Amino acid sequence: MGVIGIIGAMEEEVSCLKEKMTEVSVTRKASMDFYEGLLEGKKAVVVRSGIGKVNAAVCAQILADDFKAEAIINTGIAGSLNNDINIGDIVLSTDVLYHDMDATGFGYPKCQIPQMEEFSFPANVRMRREALLVCREVNPEIQVFEGRIASGDQFVSDKALKDEIIKNTGAFACEMEGAAIGHTAYLNHIPFLIIRAISDKADGSASMDYAEFEAKAIEHSVRLTQGLLARLG
Repeated sequence: MGVIGIIGAMEEEVSCLKEKMTEVSVTRKASMDFYEGLLEGKKAVVVRSGIGKVNAAVCAQILADDFKAEAIINTGIAGSLNNDINIGDIVLSTDVLYHDMDATGFGYPKCQIPQMEEFSFPANVRMRREALLVCREVNPEIQVFEGRIASGDQFVSDKALKDEIIKNTGAFACEMEGAAIGHTAYLNHIPFLIIRAISDKADGSASMDYAEFEAKAIEHSVRLTQGLLARLG
């Protein structure tokens, strides 16, 4: 495998990975710093995309165009949409979609992008299976799940909104970047995987849980990303 692109929305999600890279060069484009070098013996580009779907899509496209990424991993945190998935657990994407896409006025199902056949964008099966094995090895104290991840440009902290997203998508977790990265990777025929460590329950407790559990959630996610990278190739 050639270059592997690794995207995090926030600096906290990529700083640990940057510190472990060697032979690093930095390229700045679209106000993003792309750290190119070796990580776990693999050619990698690590970048903070910024928060939200547009930042994430622009970042993924630059990885495709400028760095010829042959796989993309998006690591970060998310809110749980499944009662069995607790704070600190990890969700690996089976597929991704936008929970805030609404073209129902034109006869499309909620979340369906108009004039596209795909209701959701499938993640790479091999990457997911490898990540599942790695997570059980490096994070034995938590659970790991495989399921749909839903993205939208909003921090979900309202139970009514959470219930609506669950009804429309059946997703296991919600966040703000994964679907845009998966969408971009899909259009460019690049295998991808979205890794999300759960930092809150996406309900009224979010403001209380988020700060307390963010650091631990990121630690689990980063540990998994490193282990997955070592197995790819």
